[in-house]
Order: sequence, then structure tokens, then C-alpha cells
Amino acid sequence: MTPGPAPVARRRVAVLISGGGSNMAALIEATRDPAHPAEIVCVLSNRADAGGLAKARAAGVPHVAVVDHRAHATREAFERAMQAELEAADVEIVALAGFMRLLTPWFIERWHDRLINIHPALLPSYKGLHTHARALADGVKIAGCTVHFVRPEMDVGPIIVQAAVPVLDGDTAETLAARVLAREHRIYPLALARVASGAVRVVRDDDGNEVVRTEGASSSGGELIWPA
Repeated sequence: MTPGPAPVARRRVAVLISGGGSNMAALIEATRDPAHPAEIVCVLSNRADAGGLAKARAAGVPHVAVVDHRAHATREAFERAMQAELEAADVEIVALAGFMRLLTPWFIERWHDRLINIHPALLPSYKGLHTHARALADGVKIAGCTVHFVRPEMDVGPIIVQAAVPVLDGDTAETLAARVLAREHRIYPLALARVASGAVRVVRDDDGNEVVRTEGASSSGGELIWPA
């Protein structure tokens, strides 16, 4: 009997959180599928009271730890402590999921094109906090979320995947946030799979801007996720 192809090694991923970890949970659930090219091997939080820590432990993530930013004199000292945890877990890709600390260029460059983030808006619009309230105040008709590679400037970096939702009459920041969050849980595992599989690459366009090119992606027309 001819043996089948050898299994492809899955990329080892750490998720950094500060709170409840709903996007982290979506990543863990998606990567339970052996066909997913990533596996969550590490969850780190800068807060010992983050609700996502219990979820990660219950899910069987092998390396779950707290690196309290308040225990370190500088941001770089804090990040070096995180780096030690990541190295101990042999991490290859880092995914930020509600991690409420600004990272220094030292850490970001260490993980260049291996550090991704999800933001609850259609970047480059509505960087920073209170995205849904600001979108409603501006009267926009479409909102959404973005997964992107991280760069030193906040909420800037080559865009991997975006998803959009309609803004409905009578929406509040809370109802819009819930509609967007459901799409976050869809596109973050998708984006992680594309990064882990090598399907995405960062290139420079004719104007010198960094953009992502995705192999094998196209619009399905079924829902507004791009690339589909």
C-alpha cells in the first residue's frame, strides 16, 4: 500500500489578550480542525483577571501565562518578558486579540510579518477606540472589521482580510458592535489560516505602499468578506 503524503506541519501560534478573549476562543475553535494550518499553543495576558485565561486553560492550550505590564519598569522590559514566554513555547506567529497595550518597534520588528491584529472597523477609517460610536456619529452606512499585519503606528499595516456589515436604523454602539463581532469571529480564523499557510505575502505597489496579495482568493458574492 502506497503511503499517503506526510502531514504538513502546523504553524505554532500565540494569542495575546487583555480581556474576555472572544476572538481568541474563535481562533481556538477554528484550529481544532486538523486541516487548519495553525495551532494555538500559547495564550498570554497582561492582566491576571482577564477572563480569556480561564477559557484558554479549559480549551487545553498548553502554555497559558500572565505577564503583568505593571511589574516592569519599561515597555521594552515588559515585552522582553513576553518574548521569553513566546520563545519558551516555540511560537512562530503572534495574534493580538483585544490586547490593550501599545507595542514598541522593538517587539513589532522582532515579529515582522508574523504579528497580526484584528480591529473593529474598516481600516484605515476609525483607528483607535470607540470605533462604533464614532461611526454612528458620522452617519456611515457600512461598518466592519479588519485583520492586518502590525506596524509601529497604531492600527496601521497591510490589510489581510476585511468584512463589512450594514449600519441599521436605530443601531446603538452596542448593537453595531455585536454585529461586527460576529464577523470578527469569521475573518480572524480565515486570516490566520492564510498567514499560516503562506497564502498571503506583503508586496510594494507602484507607489511604494505595502499591500497584501492573496493566492487562491476570490469574491464569492455571498457575503461581504474580502478576499472571500
